[in-house]
Amino acid sequence: MMRGTIACFVALAVLPRAAGAPPDEARAALGKALPLLWKAAEGHVEQKTCFACHNQTLPMLAFTTARRHGFPLRDDDLRRQTEFIAAFLDDNRENYRNGKGQGGQVDTAGYALFALELGGYEPDETTAAVVEYLLLREPERDYWRATSNRPPSEASDFTTTFLAVRGLRRWAAEGQKERAAKRIDAARGWLLGATPKDTEERVFRLWGLKDAGATDEELRPAVQELLKSQRTDGGWAQTEALESDAYATGSALVVLHLAGGLAVDDPAYRHGVAFLVKTQRDDGSWRVRSRSRPFQPYYESGFPHGKDQFISAAATGWAAAALALACP
Repeated sequence: MMRGTIACFVALAVLPRAAGAPPDEARAALGKALPLLWKAAEGHVEQKTCFACHNQTLPMLAFTTARRHGFPLRDDDLRRQTEFIAAFLDDNRENYRNGKGQGGQVDTAGYALFALELGGYEPDETTAAVVEYLLLREPERDYWRATSNRPPSEASDFTTTFLAVRGLRRWAAEGQKERAAKRIDAARGWLLGATPKDTEERVFRLWGLKDAGATDEELRPAVQELLKSQRTDGGWAQTEALESDAYATGSALVVLHLAGGLAVDDPAYRHGVAFLVKTQRDDGSWRVRSRSRPFQPYYESGFPHGKDQFISAAATGWAAAALALACP
């Protein structure tokens, strides 16, 4: 944990530091968000036959983080989500073994593996098949390319590379570990030299470097770059042209803490939490406008905001996870 270094980085950002939201306000905001996220996750399982990172992985990140910080979570509820995702992957097992993947390619497979990790799923033949797919996918490259254009969550090579690296690191079977290590090391080199252009890319460059085994010295510039993009309102924006929102802010806070070692009582973190508390809607959600062109049939998952519901569910997942980390 680079706490001394982080403090120096925070000082570099010329921001008026508010006192920040106290933990009891963060806990209250989290308590309002979690039931709505459960509704979105369960609504997706009931209506769709595919996996969705926005209604499953990011809510699961919020659920499991909240449980570690004292919020109740029934194992049966989490198991229902995990089994649904495992079945989705199992249906594509032969495709994975042959390097063919599924719709969404590495983004979908990587987010699904991450969800299984959060759910406590054990490695099996299906997870080994997904790892094989990640190893076979574009082996001549040092990174994994995004194949969708659905910003912010499925449009960046940084996000895709992080998901592949984490999947290989967590799920590689014994006979796959040597090949996985080589690809992870190559990805680390690419992440060190690549230049991110927005918050999503800064977030996943930092997290990717951490998971790829970067040293504290190698992580420092990525931490500094992400911290310096915090705005005076305490939030982060997806791009320079947009206003601060819960998706960018939540993801930045979570990764600064988990990968960058930023303490949750640091002024930068507390300022970000204050932004989230202030911008939460009365129903417990955060609304974020969609930047993606729809290509699948629309359905109601139970989450508010109509055609903005899927990015808003993802944003609420990130925000809830960030709030959970701030709770004692």
